Amino acid sequence: MTHPAVNVHATAVVLGTQGFLFVGPSGAGKSMLALSCLSAARNCGLFAALVSDDQVLISVHDGHIIARRPAAIAGLAEVRGAGIFAVETIPAAAIDFAILPVKSPFEPRLPPENERFSLPSGDFLPLYRLPMAEGLNSFEILRLILPQNANFQGL
Repeated sequence: MTHPAVNVHATAVVLGTQGFLFVGPSGAGKSMLALSCLSAARNCGLFAALVSDDQVLISVHDGHIIARRPAAIAGLAEVRGAGIFAVETIPAAAIDFAILPVKSPFEPRLPPENERFSLPSGDFLPLYRLPMAEGLNSFEILRLILPQNANFQGL
């Protein structure tokens, strides 16, 4: 079944062979966390690419959740406090996981089991909370919290 594309306030990236949708309210750190993970993945020799920052067109095709970049913001990413910059992007990618940035004091201490991010289509993505704090390597933590069968190629 195919659903029409819906614009979602998020940031979409590919790290290795997996697609990630960074979600949360404005100012939560989605862009910074996604860009940090992109850089760290590339430093590990992995493929890493931005699909879209701030606005992501989400659709479902044959059971796969697809993220696309709106033409108006293709190749742009916002670094809060520094401005909007040109960034190399890819036009689309399949998305496997939703990532919610969480800031200290990390409440709740333990997240609910089997959390899911609901999409406007009624479909969902497994949701993982990714802590953000100075000195934390968010990419290494992401590698740690993903399920063992995530097939995070090269990690």
